[in-house]
Amino acid sequence: MSRRYSVVDQEPWKPFQTSSSTKTTTMTTAAKLYGKDLSEYDDVDVDELLAQLTPEEINLLAKEVDPDDSFMPPSQRCSYECDKSPTGPLNRKKLIEHINKQALETPDKPELKPFVPGVIRGKKWVPPPQETAKEKEAEEQIAIDLGEEYEQALSNATQEEIIDLAAILGFHSMMNQDQYHASLLNAGQPVGLGWDGVTKASQPKPYPMEPPNDTDVDATIKQVREDDASLTDLNWNNIKNISDEKFVQLFEGLEINTHLESLSLTNVGLTDKTAQRLAEALEKNSTLRVLNVETNFISPSVIVRLIRALLKTKSIEEFRCSNQRSQVLGNKIEMEITQLVEQNPTLLRLGLHLEFNDARHRVAAHLQRNIDRICRVQRAKLEAGEPSKTFAIPVGGLRETT
Repeated sequence: MSRRYSVVDQEPWKPFQTSSSTKTTTMTTAAKLYGKDLSEYDDVDVDELLAQLTPEEINLLAKEVDPDDSFMPPSQRCSYECDKSPTGPLNRKKLIEHINKQALETPDKPELKPFVPGVIRGKKWVPPPQETAKEKEAEEQIAIDLGEEYEQALSNATQEEIIDLAAILGFHSMMNQDQYHASLLNAGQPVGLGWDGVTKASQPKPYPMEPPNDTDVDATIKQVREDDASLTDLNWNNIKNISDEKFVQLFEGLEINTHLESLSLTNVGLTDKTAQRLAEALEKNSTLRVLNVETNFISPSVIVRLIRALLKTKSIEEFRCSNQRSQVLGNKIEMEITQLVEQNPTLLRLGLHLEFNDARHRVAAHLQRNIDRICRVQRAKLEAGEPSKTFAIPVGGLRETT
């Protein structure tokens, strides 16, 4: 609630105390207008004052108003007033002709100094002094103390050695692609491609096509079914026209196999029917560590079925299943995959594109925890002198080495 306080018999510069507070306040001199305090004008009736003014005084008063006031009409913001009555309708063409005629008839202002040919009037422009090339180069040089050993080595280095040094340090802007690759391969600099050489387009090098996968399907199926100890890595990538019966025979042998560690089935035409049979085989296998089924025709629900099968085998460390029939899994499928991965203590690498950040971060955090736990276990075994397997940690996961 606001309160008003009055001051009685107080000089303007002396402090005073209010009735409800002991706070000291300093008064300042009140503003005045025409010798009177502003408070005396509060009760003045403005309409009554305006009624006492003559039209000429009102006109003078209107000119004192701020012309930038947006609440005033444009006709009143303009200080120019014309009392003449119009002589006729507006004719724009005649008005422009009249303005041009007046401009031609108006004499030019006389010059203070008459024009005399050859006489320079005013200050003559003098161009600034140009710096010589040597002075400019000297200013742009940066003094770097590299030490006597480095300076001597660089001063005696040839152009090819300096190019090699630039390639090692990664100064790509100092050289072209031919110089850079020649330095990395230690093949010698091409002729005419020094610092002053002209960069030319290099001809593309033809590379032969990759040979087709010549793995014998029937022979490898027989080896898997017979549990051949020499077969630890099976690669059927990019083999066309493999029938469903061959896949079923392979997965039946996978259930009883105890030596196969890596199985690659990329771009072989796996469907949901054969992938379901693979999931059943994974639940009974206990030695397979790497499984790759990328670039096939597996639906999102069957991908979940495969990841759920990894919980029973507890041996798969790397599972890849990206680039399938459906590029988008959906939030429900991704959350289900995330929950299954978080329950898996052995999975170290997952090759699958997840669209949502929550699922992607949770999966990555759990895989990192699995890697850290295995590293701690192996380190503890080595410190205790117990026999343990050695592991190499590549980018993105953990891989056992022999």
